Amino acid sequence: MKVDGPKLLEEFRRHLAEHNLPATQQRLAVAEAVFFAGEHLSAEEVGRRVSNRVAVGTATIYRTLDLLVRAGLAKEHDFGEGFKRYEPLAAGQAHEHCICSSCGRVTEFANDRLERMIALLAEEVEFRPHHHRLEIYGLCRSCQQTNPLARTR
Repeated sequence: MKVDGPKLLEEFRRHLAEHNLPATQQRLAVAEAVFFAGEHLSAEEVGRRVSNRVAVGTATIYRTLDLLVRAGLAKEHDFGEGFKRYEPLAAGQAHEHCICSSCGRVTEFANDRLERMIALLAEEVEFRPHHHRLEIYGLCRSCQQTNPLARTR
């Protein structure tokens, strides 16, 4: 989903100031990596992306990612790969994920009919949802074409 990286970065700076936390080069570099990546990054991938700009320790990367999540500016995902991935969180942009069990590629999609169906299903059982998560596991197009006999894990 399309996010406004500069706006998220400004919100992060504001969050840091409101909580009397310094806007260090390291924190801002980690935030920029997440906000401008265009994909779901692991902490290791964030580290690789910022390493050419500024020296950032692993602990700082994890603390900053946690700070982004707690500030509501990023979302943490566990797709069953043994590590977490992070994506920028844009208000009002609900979306779901298709995860390739062969190469790990994550594809986002949004569907208004799905959102309406979830609301109807919840209403049927007199349930008031505040959020939901849908993850579909299988093979992406590329992995299907590369190995048509491939099976999902």
